[in-house]
Amino acid sequence: MKKNQVIDLGLTGYDELFMNDQERADIRKPKVEEIPLTELTPFKNHPFKVKNDEEMTELMKSIADSGVLAPALARPKEGGGYELISGHRRLAACQALGVETMPVIIRDLTDEEAVITMVDSNLQREHILPSEKAFAYKMKMDAMERKLGRPKNVDQVGPDFRGQSTAQILGEAAGDSASQVKRYIRLTNLIPDVLQMVDDGKIALTPAVELSYLQDFEQEALFSIMDCDEVTPSLSQAQRLRRMSEDQMFTDRTAMQVLSEVKGNQVEYVKVPVDSLRSYFRPDTSIKQMTETLVKAMEYYNRHLERQRSDRDAR
Repeated sequence: MKKNQVIDLGLTGYDELFMNDQERADIRKPKVEEIPLTELTPFKNHPFKVKNDEEMTELMKSIADSGVLAPALARPKEGGGYELISGHRRLAACQALGVETMPVIIRDLTDEEAVITMVDSNLQREHILPSEKAFAYKMKMDAMERKLGRPKNVDQVGPDFRGQSTAQILGEAAGDSASQVKRYIRLTNLIPDVLQMVDDGKIALTPAVELSYLQDFEQEALFSIMDCDEVTPSLSQAQRLRRMSEDQMFTDRTAMQVLSEVKGNQVEYVKVPVDSLRSYFRPDTSIKQMTETLVKAMEYYNRHLERQRSDRDAR
């Protein structure tokens, strides 16, 4: 044995030599503490929204009946208090219920470790908006590059990274390809109004990626047209808008011309507020039944007009 060589026995202290296996396991378990809600601060720039939806209602009912079953995770803040890393929905539910404390595991984490842990714990959720995934991927990629010592904005590979790019490593952990990770990150270049249309399902991911290359003022002009005329671009139209921007040919007029073209698979709709129709139907009539009745009514009306024309021609 080399002089002064230290043998790691996997023990954290002298006292562990005299502990049994159960006692040794107990001291290595993360400690759960009851922390006052007033001492918990949401994670800075947390990309995941806390929504007042059905899932929140179910969570509040569970907490009211059984308390918080899974502890949140937080890290100490300079000057006191704790920054929440995971458990933002549990915190909101406890606040709504008037609960004063919640169980929390406290860990000392670096900024990079905190971001990576925060994103990983939330990406497992069932329902994630495109904007949430976009900003989460960007935050984690930036943290990974800082943690691994990669130059910012350089998707390099090397032996220390198993020959993989940061996007590949990130995608593997989340179940997405590297190219899909990059597509989502591009969405962070959209202005809020256009990004909201992506979240609402009005614009698909791939056309949205093309629109992300437009300048902010071009996106604002495009949104005004889309919002006013209730139209959205297809992939080919979004690609043309991007080329127009790159060639400095983008104007309100040219954008309107592109969006006014009828898409090959486009289905046109006439929008009628439901409230204006309810008085003509029973309260339990579904939207589908109302639509079918309106179509039949128009067919009847059309036949009525044809009979009127026939009567006039016969005179």
